[in-house]
Amino acid sequence: MATDATTYQWVKDGALGAGKMRYGADYNPEQWPREVWAEDVRLMREAGVNIVSLGIFSWALLEPREGEWDFGWLDDIIDLLHENGIDVDLATATASPPAWLTTKHPEVLPVTVDGTILSPGGRQHWRPTSPIFREYALRLVRQLATRYADHPALVAWHIGNELGCHNLYDFSDDAARAFRIWLQEHYTSLDALNDAWGTAFWSQHYSEWDEILPPRVAAAQRNPGQQLDFQRFSSDAQRDHLRAEAALLGELTPGVPRTTNFMVAQNIRDIDYPSWTGDVDFVSNDHYLRPGARGRDDLSFWANLTGNIAEGRPWLLMEHATSAVNWREINPPKRPGELMRDALTHVAHGADGVCYFQWRQSRAGGERYHSGMVPHAGADSRVFRDVVALGAELQAIAPLTGAHREKARVAIAFDYISWWVSGRDSHPTELLRYDEEALSWYFALLDLGIRADVVPVDASFDDYDVVIAPMLHVVTDDLRARLEQIVADGRHLVTTYFSGTVDEYDRVWLGGYPGALRELVGLTVEEFVPLLAPEKLASGASATNWSERIIRLGDDVEVLDTYASGDLAGEPAVTRRRVGAGSATYVSADLGVEGVTGVLRSLAGDIDALRGDARTQDGRLEVITRAADGIRYEFFANRTDEVVTLTPAGARFGTDAGAPGATIEIQPREVVIVTEPVA
Repeated sequence: MATDATTYQWVKDGALGAGKMRYGADYNPEQWPREVWAEDVRLMREAGVNIVSLGIFSWALLEPREGEWDFGWLDDIIDLLHENGIDVDLATATASPPAWLTTKHPEVLPVTVDGTILSPGGRQHWRPTSPIFREYALRLVRQLATRYADHPALVAWHIGNELGCHNLYDFSDDAARAFRIWLQEHYTSLDALNDAWGTAFWSQHYSEWDEILPPRVAAAQRNPGQQLDFQRFSSDAQRDHLRAEAALLGELTPGVPRTTNFMVAQNIRDIDYPSWTGDVDFVSNDHYLRPGARGRDDLSFWANLTGNIAEGRPWLLMEHATSAVNWREINPPKRPGELMRDALTHVAHGADGVCYFQWRQSRAGGERYHSGMVPHAGADSRVFRDVVALGAELQAIAPLTGAHREKARVAIAFDYISWWVSGRDSHPTELLRYDEEALSWYFALLDLGIRADVVPVDASFDDYDVVIAPMLHVVTDDLRARLEQIVADGRHLVTTYFSGTVDEYDRVWLGGYPGALRELVGLTVEEFVPLLAPEKLASGASATNWSERIIRLGDDVEVLDTYASGDLAGEPAVTRRRVGAGSATYVSADLGVEGVTGVLRSLAGDIDALRGDARTQDGRLEVITRAADGIRYEFFANRTDEVVTLTPAGARFGTDAGAPGATIEIQPREVVIVTEPVA
């Protein structure tokens, strides 16, 4: 699928025409008697809903017995929705196979790492590499595409659902065969594979391709290279299934854009979503608010990354929650104002559509306590009133649809592969969290009022004055050259502990840490020093979990902070190497949000991009900007539980539109949009 700027497709213009902000939900009418459907569409119109994802888990009803098709109910609901001006993002319904299929072909069921065959009864109980499942799934896709290709309600295809959420890792014989094929394509020869995996260790050398298995349960630690390649293979296996369905849809319905819902979020680590962008016509994402004080900042981080995975083009928030979810240990409801705030934060980061799971809260099933746009309490509820208010706001701000998100001067480089590998077993400590380190830098930037982009590590860094690469554990020769170019260009790199340590095969770069980045940062680390208890730095910051023994500093390296306690007392902790107008800063300890805030403050003296935006009022507001057609849309998100007063040059935009220069009181957990002409 083409994804360059000229051919990238957003959803088709539907019943409402072009230039409309999409608003809706997963809709599961099959869970309800038909008399409820009329009430559903009436309430959808009241709320301003203009799109629904339909049929996601309906395979068992569409094909109740093998080869026996029942599309009558789906015909009726699509027609009803269309008559009421509501468009359809139609699912391929392949997310979960029906009972008759797994009864006839139990060999499609996934196998866990210890050899357990997963039973039906949940969802996604299928092997991504099963040729039998693929045959049945594509037959269903062909039936749907043939039947609804020309229906005027169809504006997009929804392929599968959260691919890999529950069946990413399959250790079956099907997976073993597919893994070997994948390895042969990547390595060509066994000599290359043996070298990459270091199979001389523990007598793991392979003489025939058929000897290679997935990294199943073993007597001791499994080979790191094998584990990493199996992770890559597993992500690619799901991607291959996506491509198979997408190719058939492209053949049968070439004018209908195709997407699948990514899960760019803290609790989903093992899929390399940036590599999937070229396989969809537009990016969609599912995100659920993280409970706690930093929840809205966490949401901003992942929405920010999603917008940059989409390369600045419109994307769809396919799922989030109106209030509580049901799958955490404790599931608090959203506070007043959070439903609107969360939705508009995603819009600020580039979403041109806001959808929820789900429309009507289920009465039965595993997610019956997951909130919906229409809760168990019905329409006379705070949740539904908030849903209606959001629909009105999205309608009012529809003119910004298609506006691009303006780039910041600071970037945080995010690397899924480093996330995978840095959290692996048999490391100096099991307490490191790549995602938490990246979030610490983002939170610190927000606290300082500094706007930053979260960008995939393979994206261009050319437009950024400062690039922060937290725990960039896996560094290739190409990536090293790109990071070196930042500094050579007179710009600034900040990287941290456990970075540059291994190559793309999880083999250690020799000569001392930080390995591939050693010359760039101008120092050598002899030993990692994981901490049993926090240690103090001279600045007052606390190092937790991790520190490093630096044994060599280049003549052009200055020490910004030292360890003040423990075995490393007096030794360098934070350093900076200047190269002409550029610099490379190295942080050798896990400092948390407060500690990295101090590092950023120390660098701000001569790095203009690290000086906060006064409009954020010392970080109380997050400022995000989109622009198009000579208009700049500035989103001011209140990060506090207090009223923040703002007097912008522009005019308030939305349902509470105002005059230019008027003072605005931004309520707790509120997002305000201000427009002004682009200078």
